[in-house]
This record gives sequence, C-alpha cells and structure tokens, in this order.
Amino acid sequence: MHSNRRTRPTDETSRIRRTRRWIARRRAALLSSALRGAAYAVGAGTVGLGFYLLQQQI
Repeated sequence: MHSNRRTRPTDETSRIRRTRRWIARRRAALLSSALRGAAYAVGAGTVGLGFYLLQQQI
C-alpha cells in the first residue's frame, strides 16, 4: 500500500506525537534508570580507583 504526499507528514507528525507521549508517560522510569546507571558508574569508578591506588602502594 502506497502513501501519498498528503498523508506522509501527518503520519510522521503522529509518530513524533506518539513518541513524545510515550516519553512523557515513562519519564519518571527513564530518569530513575538513568540515575541508577550513573550511581553504578560512580561506584564502579570509585572501586576501580581504590584498587588502582592500593596497587600503587604495594
């Protein structure tokens, strides 16, 4: 099934709107996941730095 030029911008606009609504509905979950990932990264970096400094002492 082919879409003509008149329906294409509407379909793309609809897709953008649906994507924005999806993000808005899941914003809290997305931010929570991002914060958790950042916390894990900081923790892993701290542990890695601690082991590196420990190796330099030995």
